[in-house]
Amino acid sequence: MRAVPRPLMILVAGPYRSGTGDDPARLAAHVRAMNETALRLFRAGHLAVTGEALALPLLEVAGSTRPGDAAFDEIFHPIAERLLDRCDAVLRIGGPSSGADLMAEQARAAGKDVYATLDEIPAAR
Repeated sequence: MRAVPRPLMILVAGPYRSGTGDDPARLAAHVRAMNETALRLFRAGHLAVTGEALALPLLEVAGSTRPGDAAFDEIFHPIAERLLDRCDAVLRIGGPSSGADLMAEQARAAGKDVYATLDEIPAAR
């Protein structure tokens, strides 16, 4: 793994609702997978972020009661899109997810790197 001159801010994009039927345990498992990946990136010297880390607390305060309600639609994907603007790159993980695919597409359109595996990401100095 080659080293990059500075730590990157990397959006970890993976499935949240996809394939869960909105089951809370399955949603939590998807969040855990993204957080575990973010931890590995942190340990490689980068700042890894997830949209879920920012969106989920706001959804609670906004009164969201379930994925897909009005507050969810107002906050969940828009916060990830705003976050993407600040990131250097995206790491797309996990299975099918239209939202994660959209983040990767928007990153590519903005000229940002999109990685498919942790091994592709250079370690930070």
